[in-house]
Amino acid sequence: MRPEQLQDRVCVVTGGASGIGLAMARRFLRAGMKVVIGDVEEAALAAAVAELGGDERVAGLRGDVASMDDVLALRDLATSRFGGVHVVCLNAGVAPTGTVLDSSLDVWEWVLDVNLRGVMHGAKAFAPVLAEQGEGHVICTASVAGLTDTGTVAAYGVSKHAVVGLAAALRSSLAERGVGVSVLCPGAIDTRIFHSERNRPSGMSDPAENNPISKQLRDLLATTGATPDRVAEVAYRAVLDNQFFVFPTSDLDGGIRKRLGDIEQGFAWRDALGELPA
Repeated sequence: MRPEQLQDRVCVVTGGASGIGLAMARRFLRAGMKVVIGDVEEAALAAAVAELGGDERVAGLRGDVASMDDVLALRDLATSRFGGVHVVCLNAGVAPTGTVLDSSLDVWEWVLDVNLRGVMHGAKAFAPVLAEQGEGHVICTASVAGLTDTGTVAAYGVSKHAVVGLAAALRSSLAERGVGVSVLCPGAIDTRIFHSERNRPSGMSDPAENNPISKQLRDLLATTGATPDRVAEVAYRAVLDNQFFVFPTSDLDGGIRKRLGDIEQGFAWRDALGELPA
């Protein structure tokens, strides 16, 4: 795709009021696109729309990606306000800390609702529009955690593994319709993702935001994390090049290579078993 093909087209970003989502909204707006952002935090959403210009090229809608109705409303706003959709960034996510053993069931359900069902809802709402028009691009925000071992953020890592698989399946469905798909796998980025417990649904168990692991991860992102603007720039280039796996940083490449090594070891172990009964 050429940069001029994005001019006056429409970009939708979920989780667009902060972090990577807001940076992508800025980048695609700068590319000449009209932008619609959705977010669960109303005050942050209003501030983001105002920052982006709040004019005829920007719109925002408060909603929860865990709700299919809310995602459909975001799609309908984009099509009614700006006449279509062309780039869709399915970016909303949460990241509570905790291992498999100490994360409560309601935490697992919340994380899967937002991180996985949110992307699935986005795919079901927007992919038919893109397929019908025979052009466009979907960016699914996963994480390096979707390709590595994630013992201290177990629910998050599991959800991001699923997003990688969902993005691959979506690519298979859309490629022949002229629609591209990317799966965005950032490493450490300076965002507030480890403050996401602030948005837990009411009635859930007490937040663990102040536990030592959460604090350690927040400090890590604040001191060594790359900027969201870097992620947005790489995501923009991925749309132009129709690149599937997108790695904006190299800081956690070792974890991915370890996973690849584990897979190779599994092949070697199987082959060393020799002939087995059918």
